[in-house]
Amino acid sequence: MKKLRVGVIYGGRSGEHEVSIASAAAIFKHLDRTRYEAVPIRIEKDGRWAIADKAPVALSASEVIEQQRLQAARTPRPGRDTLLVSHPSEDTIVTIERRPGIDGEREDDRAVVTGLGLDVVFPVLHGPFGEDGTVQGLLELSAVPYVGSGVLASAAGMDKAAMKALFAARGLPQAAYEVLTHFEWRRDPAAASARLLALGLPLFVKPANLGSSVGISKVKTAEALDEALATAFEFDRKAVIEAAVPDPREIECAVLGNDEPEASVPGEVIPSREFYDYEAKYLDHGSRTIIPADLDAATVARVQQLALDAFRAIDAAGMSRVDFLLSRTTGALALNEINTIPGFTTISMFSKLWEASGVAYGTLIDRLIALALERHAAKQKLRTSAF
Repeated sequence: MKKLRVGVIYGGRSGEHEVSIASAAAIFKHLDRTRYEAVPIRIEKDGRWAIADKAPVALSASEVIEQQRLQAARTPRPGRDTLLVSHPSEDTIVTIERRPGIDGEREDDRAVVTGLGLDVVFPVLHGPFGEDGTVQGLLELSAVPYVGSGVLASAAGMDKAAMKALFAARGLPQAAYEVLTHFEWRRDPAAASARLLALGLPLFVKPANLGSSVGISKVKTAEALDEALATAFEFDRKAVIEAAVPDPREIECAVLGNDEPEASVPGEVIPSREFYDYEAKYLDHGSRTIIPADLDAATVARVQQLALDAFRAIDAAGMSRVDFLLSRTTGALALNEINTIPGFTTISMFSKLWEASGVAYGTLIDRLIALALERHAAKQKLRTSAF
């Protein structure tokens, strides 16, 4: 059987660049070489696209982050540069285009990336300029099949304000929240603060468009609010401010599918810090997970149903990880957010949740590629003309 050419896009122009490299490394390691021909497509932090000279092999985000910090300080460890991070050659800049055959059925009726025909693209880009619908829009314009959600769901899944509005429209349970723009804060900081403090303390202040807990602050006093907002507005023009869930447990559930999505067993994250911030996720190694989570059957069913409801609320496709906060004090379950391109290393929650549900990592990749081709085929049957 002819191998499928799979372009894996990773890196990207976001604060989650390093996490993306680790996710891509795991995919390259587990792609079945008898079925797929992998093409590593790296987006540098300055936005340049290139075919990497080799696929990345670092399997943890902390390894990549450590190396990036060393490179930034210009003190890389000998022998580690090329091991962990692939470097593009000057003559392999990427372009994406279409070269359709005359009858639409010829072999070259595929996207072309520097002369390599791709059958499907696997974007493993976390955060802005990759998970937010921008790359998905490019691939749509090029008529390239790709893994994961489309433009709308990707954009809504990245923008926490839009996401929460869609959840609210479906009547899904959430913590009380407000949305504040940088302009509103600069125009009348006193009025903005009063509106936010009406939610009660403590508060979580988040950039609306970012992931991996980058730029998030927990605010315990009114005096700390301005500093938290300033931090959030360094990353985005819009912030989401949420009332804290009392004594929360962090519960996560993975979703897989297109029109008939399935939910995994839920898992629980035990952060090493006060909340699951960037350091706790990737650097200090003290956080741990419990899979499956210690929940009664009714709560498991509730988590799984809400995960599917959240997936459908934003019109997601392919994959997502849905995060919840379960209060030990009240027993209430609050939907926190949905991630349309979750971390994809073998130790990431998405893959671990599916492994605990009976879907091995390699099989997970196979299913996601099949779902991408299925969705693309269905879209190609739609009419593009009124005549």
